[in-house]
Amino acid sequence: MSTTTELLRARRFLPLFVTQLFNAFNDNVYKTTMVLFVVYTVYNSAETETMFSSLASGLFILPFFLLSALAGQLADLRDKARLIRRIKFAEILLMSVGAVGLFLAWRGIAVDTVAIPLLLATLFGTGVQSAFFGPIKYAILPQHLKPEEVLAGTGLVEAGTYIAIMGGVILAGLLSESIEIAAFAIIAFALIGYAVSRQVPTAPPMGTQETIDFNPFTSSWRLVRDTVHNREVWFAILAISFFWTIGSVLFIQFPPLAKNVLMADPKVASLFLVFFSIGVAIGSVAVNMLLKGEVSARYAPASVAAMGAMVAVFYFVCRAWNAGLRSQELMDVSTFLSYPLAWVVLGSLLLIAIFGGMFVVPLYAFLTTRVPANVTSRTVAANNIVNSGAMVVGSLLAFALSTIGVPLAEQVLLSSAMCLVSIWLGYRLLVAERAARPAGQAI
Repeated sequence: MSTTTELLRARRFLPLFVTQLFNAFNDNVYKTTMVLFVVYTVYNSAETETMFSSLASGLFILPFFLLSALAGQLADLRDKARLIRRIKFAEILLMSVGAVGLFLAWRGIAVDTVAIPLLLATLFGTGVQSAFFGPIKYAILPQHLKPEEVLAGTGLVEAGTYIAIMGGVILAGLLSESIEIAAFAIIAFALIGYAVSRQVPTAPPMGTQETIDFNPFTSSWRLVRDTVHNREVWFAILAISFFWTIGSVLFIQFPPLAKNVLMADPKVASLFLVFFSIGVAIGSVAVNMLLKGEVSARYAPASVAAMGAMVAVFYFVCRAWNAGLRSQELMDVSTFLSYPLAWVVLGSLLLIAIFGGMFVVPLYAFLTTRVPANVTSRTVAANNIVNSGAMVVGSLLAFALSTIGVPLAEQVLLSSAMCLVSIWLGYRLLVAERAARPAGQAI
């Protein structure tokens, strides 16, 4: 843990860590407040609510698919610290628009014609912002950290992201009935994030300057194509992408499942997301301790197998929830927690996320340690392109299953089955890692 403590005191890491923390925090305050408000206040059917949640997730993810190639090129060919400051300034403008949408929705003014379109447009804009920020926050690490610090730095960034998500979700749950305060808060947090971003040390481009391809389709194709030859990186990208396909389906299901299966209010839905975020943060730190700073996929297959098993447990608990003991009133947190099975629900969610964090964090480190320094941002961007495509597929899958009437609990069971593919991808990455090691060096 000494490396972790040292990094959290160092200016070469701390401002970046806090900046990305505020970025994830504010995105989730806005996104979760908006989704919970619409699901619990505007709509009144499980199908419509799941469709809206799917649409919101798809709009947030789409910019990663369209713009990650351009984002990766800019991050490799421009000063990363300067780009971070520009991205954070754009967040202030975006959250101002989102605040207007939240206020109109709260007041019931042109909800369907103006407020919800503004809310969704802002969500798309935050996706654009995150698409440009994503390649930088990982690719800047090898530039500022020592080689033996990169896995610890990656784990901290990932853990910090999910701690921020947890905080954002908690606050969103509290603000879901105080929309006017939420509208003010998202602007304030954007201003704080921008102020902190100005302390990130300079990170000039590495290597020779190249021409930027602004065509999102040709640049995306070329970026992904250039990673395929590196089997370690390519299998890491595929494994991460399938992990987030599963994650996107679960995140889409949480609010409508809490409302319509467990009969719980928005704060309980937020509690689900909080436990998930805490779990990923724990898993992110735990796998770094197990690997002792080494970038390796040795725990990947077992971790995602355990994750799939806990998703199955979550499904069976949802099926066993005793409807006969519940009133038709939505339960608050204290009422929900009074049921013994509630702790099994939360425990299974926590373990899903812990094992998920143990699976995915080392894979991100592959993207920045197995390629030359001058293409790290583009490698992360290639990962984001494939990830976003997979997550859009996950959103469309959840949308389609809801459209044809597949119950929410059965959709969770499908997520468990999907973990079988992740086990295979984790194993293939481990085989590629062993093949790339010098003869006689054990993993």
